[in-house]
Amino acid sequence: MVLENIGGPLVLQNVPIPTPKPFEVLIKIKTCGVCRTDLHIIDGELPTPKLPLILGHQIVGTIVQLGAHASKYQLGEQVGVPWLGGSCHSCEFCLSERENLCDQALYTGYLCNGGYAEYCTAHEDYLLRLPDDYDALEAAPLLCAGLIGYRAFRLANPKKTVGFYGFGSSAHLLIQIANGMKKEVYVFTRPGDQETQNFALSLGAAWSGGSDQMPPILLDAALIFAPVGSLYPQALQVVKKGGKVISAGIHMSDIPSFPYALLWEERSISSVANLTRQDGIDYMKLVQQYHPRPRIACFSLENANEALTAIKNGTIEGSAVISLSKKTYPI
Repeated sequence: MVLENIGGPLVLQNVPIPTPKPFEVLIKIKTCGVCRTDLHIIDGELPTPKLPLILGHQIVGTIVQLGAHASKYQLGEQVGVPWLGGSCHSCEFCLSERENLCDQALYTGYLCNGGYAEYCTAHEDYLLRLPDDYDALEAAPLLCAGLIGYRAFRLANPKKTVGFYGFGSSAHLLIQIANGMKKEVYVFTRPGDQETQNFALSLGAAWSGGSDQMPPILLDAALIFAPVGSLYPQALQVVKKGGKVISAGIHMSDIPSFPYALLWEERSISSVANLTRQDGIDYMKLVQQYHPRPRIACFSLENANEALTAIKNGTIEGSAVISLSKKTYPI
């Protein structure tokens, strides 16, 4: 499914099977998660994507061909391909294990082709090994929704209590990790969205209400998953002195002005940018320990546009995943 022009829609096309470069592998794709970032790319909110472009950066598949110098994985091995697809290895950020900030970073399904297809290539250094007890449908959302939520949570480092603004693909996975770590999660949804609030409570939220409400107690930290800048000053009101408010999104509407009093007493606001390779390794260990299970809405490749529309309209409970269940072309 190819994005030819900003604004979409995606178009079903036959394209050549890609050839892996020396340190790349060719992957026969089983599933690919659908992410709100894909919408930001289609809508032109992220600058200068590769066009034409195959979207998708939560890819699960089997290695079917090795590049000339690829040696870290074996043929037939199931792997995950995340958002971060490459970096320069030599800048100040890469040398300090902050390759998520590299100016030359390559992003899957944005600056190179991704997983809304039957095959893709990926650099072996940025692949992830997946837990054995997850099938391809369940594993796909771990590769962005899970990873980016984990990075935001780790940076917030709440002592006991944490708020989630928005409860979609990322938050519904993270709450299961947070519960396993004995944290209390307070979930904020669109005002009046009782269905999502009930979903959050069913997964162990200590409280759930509208984003216009105050929780029963002040919180150690708050994570913003919805791309709505006005949530920043609202979240600052619900955190304690020294509390952190962190946005997990790659794009957000403008943050309105707010009184300095909301930031006073060592409260802070920050963002999360992409992920590091170590994030992926550490997160998969937590997955094996706490076993978060995504709620899946499954779509065929041909129905990728419908999956994106459902995410835009907020009609999916959990994660949207494209499944390539039909037979693919032979190598």
